[in-house]
Parts: sequence; structure tokens; C-alpha cells
Amino acid sequence: MRAILNFFKKIIKGTKSEAAPVATNGKIYSRSEHTISRSQISENALKVLYRLQKEGFDAYLVGGCVRDLLLGREPKDFDVVTNADPEQIKKVFRNCRLIGRRFRLAHVHFGREIIEVATFRGASDADNNKQVLDKEGRLLRDNIYGTIEEDVWRRDFTVNALYYNIKDFSVVDYVGGMDDHKMASLKLIGDPATRFREDPVRMLRAVRFAVKLGFNIHPDCEKPMHDLAGILASIPSARLYDETLKLFLSGYALQTFEMLRHYGLFKVLFPSTEASLSVEADGFPRLLLIKALENSDNRIALGKTVTAYFLFAAFLWEPVQILAKKKMTRGEPEFIAYQEAANEVLSRQVKSTAMPKHITMAMREVWSLQPKFNIRLGSKPSRLLTHPRFRAGYDFLLLRAETGGVDPEIAEWWTRYHLADENEQRKMTQPPRNASAAKRKRTYRRKPKVDTPSPDA
Repeated sequence: MRAILNFFKKIIKGTKSEAAPVATNGKIYSRSEHTISRSQISENALKVLYRLQKEGFDAYLVGGCVRDLLLGREPKDFDVVTNADPEQIKKVFRNCRLIGRRFRLAHVHFGREIIEVATFRGASDADNNKQVLDKEGRLLRDNIYGTIEEDVWRRDFTVNALYYNIKDFSVVDYVGGMDDHKMASLKLIGDPATRFREDPVRMLRAVRFAVKLGFNIHPDCEKPMHDLAGILASIPSARLYDETLKLFLSGYALQTFEMLRHYGLFKVLFPSTEASLSVEADGFPRLLLIKALENSDNRIALGKTVTAYFLFAAFLWEPVQILAKKKMTRGEPEFIAYQEAANEVLSRQVKSTAMPKHITMAMREVWSLQPKFNIRLGSKPSRLLTHPRFRAGYDFLLLRAETGGVDPEIAEWWTRYHLADENEQRKMTQPPRNASAAKRKRTYRRKPKVDTPSPDA
């Protein structure tokens, strides 16, 4: 086992030495050569940078925030990197908490905003027990500290390895990230296959960044993604769930879905859905899923909220239906068949992406409401309106109607019903008058009198 670990560590170390000439002489872009302004940077991030500098440490912004600032976008987070170690950072900031086992990080709290501060990571060392890899070359723990020249090699993509220096407001580039940025090219630092094995989630990050930024994935990275998609299954399902939220709730869900399928990554995240999509209708994937992804993107574009459980309910609706129909052909009642199918599909799914219980419970409720929309007479429709998930269930019904999964007339009726006043709702749920009259006639019809002979006759 020790020999295997050393083997993978030598691969990573070898990758660094091959490209070392590029990193040795980092190119410095002065303030006049880039578009980043301090006015675009979070006030709290500036406080952290200046405080570290005042205490005698180097301090840089790094990663996605620098990338986004160069694109003219507002960064979601501001990450700082420094030559101070975590304990030194904690001494500088009283509002600091140290977190992480795999990578030791400092979180500096300013109310609801958190500025993440990391120490420069060092080059791997086969004899250093602070770095731990598994048999496939995946990093399990890595707390080796070093210099900025070493830190750059521990980052993933070249466009995420640009450093903004608060000392002179320059951007420092060791790996050609500025050129890749201008070319809109997403390229890994080092050997792509090795870097993907080191952390398979980088394949998901490649897709997410490519779609979000409108970048192309460099050809050198594409082939390993096709070949290594399966090792993504080695990642804990809880981490994959977190990554799935980032992939599908960022406003680019449809493009992300298509690219994940292209590289064979979607089937690792949603194996049951992929199996159902392999049976296509008229050459096209299932319309309900495509429409759900489009609707999610449109809502985010309009500044509206989206719920993970609704989208995931759409992802898994087809597998649930397929399994439920099989159970019904074996004689199981519809309600029981769908309930058991939901249990089995979700039980399999959480092994891939560990959805929390409140998410799966909400998904079950949305599914369980669908057969109830078929009942439109009596008191049941009014009771259904009071269900906590009525709106989500109704939206799901509209989605099914729009994509051919249910009679549109049912959806139209429920649209009229839930918007009507109480008197109108009562009229809509009453049986037709002729049917009621016939029922009364049958109920109160007098039987013909039959003469009964007396006992003396």
C-alpha cells in the first residue's frame, strides 16, 4: 500500500516539474494591464487583505473571485490566500474560526459574510504524512504549506490560479491563466488524468465553469473526462449532492444537463434517470425533464426562487412511473404501486447523491398528489387545496400536462378551480344535475305493492 501511495505522489510531483519553467517566472500584470478595481471588491475582503499585510504577511485574492472580476461579474465569494499559517491567521483575527480536515482553512466572520483565508499549499512530498491519498490517487488529506510558487500547482484550472496582490494591485499569473481567460478556454494545471484522479469532482467543476462562463473545455481535458467518468462514484454521496445543487440551481441547468450526459457524468449522479432516458420517444429525451430544467433556468433569470425537491422530483418521475406500472401489472393497487416505487427509486438514488430527508419527503408528497388531481367531485378537491404541497403538486401537474403526461383538460379545470371563489368552487364540484336527479329517482322510487294472502285463505 505504501508503494502505491508513493507512486501516485511521484506522478503529481512529476507533473509539477514538467511545467516548472512556466511557473518559476510568474508574469505580473500591473494595474493598468487589467480591469480589476478595489471598488469591485468586498469591503470585508479588503479589511482582511490589509490587516494581513499590516501584520507582515503576504495577502492575495485568488480563484473564482479574480476570474469573475476580470469578466466584469460580481463574485459570489472572496477567497484570500496568504503565507500565514492557520494558527497565525487566528491570532490576527478574533472573529476567526478554523475549519476543515482535508484542507485546514480559516473563516473570518463579518456578520453574514465569511471571508475564507487559506495558507499557501506546498509541493507534495512522498515522505510527508500530512498528505494522504487513496489507492486511486484521490487526495484524502492535504495540509502541506508552502510558497505562492508551489501553491499555484495545487489549484485546478489555469483561470482559477490568478492572484490579485493587494500590495501593488497587480495580477500574478504563473500558468498562463490570463491567456486562457482571453481565449475562453478551461484548462487544467498539470496532467489532466492525474488531476481528475486526485479529485474526480473536478470533472463536475469543469462542466459547471464551462457552462457558467461560456468557456470551452480544452481538448486535453476532454478525453480523460470521457474515460474517467466512472471514478466519480468513489466520491461520498453527500459531497455529490452538494455539487448537484451547484450544477442545477445556478441558472444553467439545461446546458449543464446536456454537457453532463455528453461526458457520461450524469449517469453517475442519477443512474435511474439515465436508464429511463436511454429509451427515447421519437428520438428525443423525455420532455418533462427538459421542460423542468428550462422552467428552473427561467425562474432564476427572473430573480425567482427555485426548489431542489421540485426539480429532483422531475428527474426521478419517469423511473417511478416505469417501476409503478410494472407493479400494477402484477396486480398491485395503483396507490400502493406508486408508493413502493417511490421508496425503491429514492433508496437507490440516495446512494449516488445523498438527498436530505426533507428533500425526499417533499418529493414523495409531490408525486403522491398527482393521482388525487383526477378526483374533481365532492369534498376532496377543497381538501386538496389546503395541502401544504398543493402549489408544488399543481405546478407539477401543469408540467405533466404541457409535456403530454396527463390530459390538459384536468390541468385547465384545476387552474379554474383554485382561482375561483367559494361559491363557484362548490358548483364546479357538484355532480351534473341530470345525474343527481336520476340518482334521486332511483333512491326514492316506490316498489309496487304486492298483495299477501291471509293465513285463513
